[in-house]
Amino acid sequence: ITATLKGCSAQPQLSPTLLLLQVSHFIVSCQKSLGHLALIELEKENQTLVPNKAWYPAKVDVTSPEGGKYSFPVYRWITDSKVQSFREGAEYVCNHWKEDTFFGYQFLNGTNPMLIQRCTQLPSNLPVTDKMVFPDGQHNLAEEIEKGNIFLCDYKLLDGVESNTINGNKQFLTAPLVLLWKNNADHLVPVAIQLKQKPKEDNPIFYPSDSEYDWLIAKMFVRSANFNLYELNAHLLRTHLLAEVFAVSLLRNLPMVHPLYKLLIPHTRYTLNINFLARMLLISKGGTFAKFTSSGGEGALTILRRSLSTLTYSSLCIPDDIAERGLKDVPNFYYRDDGLQLWEIISRFVKSTLAFYYKTDAEVQEDTELQNWIKEIFQYGFLSQESTGIPQKFTTVDEMVKFVTMVIFTCSAQHSAVNSGQYDFGGWMPNSPTTMELAPPKEKGTTTEKTILETFPSVNTTVHAMATVWLLSKQSSDSIFLGQYPEKHFTERFPLLKIKEFQEELKKLSADIKARNSSLDLPYTYLDPEVVENSVSI
Repeated sequence: ITATLKGCSAQPQLSPTLLLLQVSHFIVSCQKSLGHLALIELEKENQTLVPNKAWYPAKVDVTSPEGGKYSFPVYRWITDSKVQSFREGAEYVCNHWKEDTFFGYQFLNGTNPMLIQRCTQLPSNLPVTDKMVFPDGQHNLAEEIEKGNIFLCDYKLLDGVESNTINGNKQFLTAPLVLLWKNNADHLVPVAIQLKQKPKEDNPIFYPSDSEYDWLIAKMFVRSANFNLYELNAHLLRTHLLAEVFAVSLLRNLPMVHPLYKLLIPHTRYTLNINFLARMLLISKGGTFAKFTSSGGEGALTILRRSLSTLTYSSLCIPDDIAERGLKDVPNFYYRDDGLQLWEIISRFVKSTLAFYYKTDAEVQEDTELQNWIKEIFQYGFLSQESTGIPQKFTTVDEMVKFVTMVIFTCSAQHSAVNSGQYDFGGWMPNSPTTMELAPPKEKGTTTEKTILETFPSVNTTVHAMATVWLLSKQSSDSIFLGQYPEKHFTERFPLLKIKEFQEELKKLSADIKARNSSLDLPYTYLDPEVVENSVSI
């Protein structure tokens, strides 16, 4: 393998604002094949290439003996000697974003694996027929539904949402229905897209057999709708805001000596701070979301309110959620595979640790501090809505263990799953437009390449959106990853032993995920414990 590094080093000269830059190229070779590259690691040693200087690598281009080419964008200052890891970025997306198989793949392993569900009955507002969906006549919908091969993504929460105005121009946001089929190659592919909820003559259903641009613009509107719904629901509400609820109730009700405080406080690190910044810079009236997305402004509040009404306890617990959506046996579903294993590892750690302090259900029931913690979460986080299924109190050890497992999973693994891939999938704007500047087509045959380009967000909007998702996907320099506890809250021998066992299980899972990823064209890394942060901190 041959790697070419391009970058510059810098050293202050005369004043802090005057930099002397030196641009350099380095070629590094390895005498054997390393297989498929999922990421690269860079380390700046003070004694070697750039002594006593900050280093700004631009990118690393890699050529393998088999002829494979990789490009890893860096574009950041490295000032210390720590090892820095970089993924390939959005280049794969740039090459594959038009493909139906990649479009379907993203519902399983993209930034929003929370919407897709197995279809057991066609929705009444999606009037498709066998001839429309399977024009070759080799399959029919009834049989494919019976086999469990038909899936639905319904963006009904976006129906009627007031769209934004950017730079004086009205933006457009649709509420699509997407029908997908698991084909004979075990690929999930779209077979029908309706961009609005109510079937009408001016709301055509698009199919893969339509013209290239008709089908492409339908998928583009879906991807734009997905961005707006997922950022506010799966990301903001279901990780950031819930993590804040858990943290505030923890700080209000549990003393530092309480075992649950010791167990959960590492999973609240920086959460209140990052949410304060989000309220000030991202979701405020003049923030990034209001300026550069189609749902910004009043529309975003509408989506949040509607999303809150769909929030349930079972949807926050990945084993229950996967079962309810009928996704237990869907192939190539790495979010599910890695997430379920992480849930079980966390659950075993929580159960064994808390069992040391709670020997009976009665001890749980009599712990007023613990009961106040869950009571406030139900009251203020879920607005006392019994329909959510959130417990109002704990009556057994098992109830407490499941809820605490959900809290840790939400603050760590779930946030990583929906946050870390934002730039990977959204850095190439056509794959995830934050807004659309033209209305969806009212009839087929009217979309051209010119229409596609005019529908995309403006350059100004695109640049700001890309910068935002890059920043939100970037790990902080002082990240603390799942299972790492630099602050020693526990002192007893037993919980310390359980922490060590927890770390060993996470280490094994990380190795298994890396082994699986080595054979994938697009590795799924977001739930590798080595990159899952302990808390919602970015």
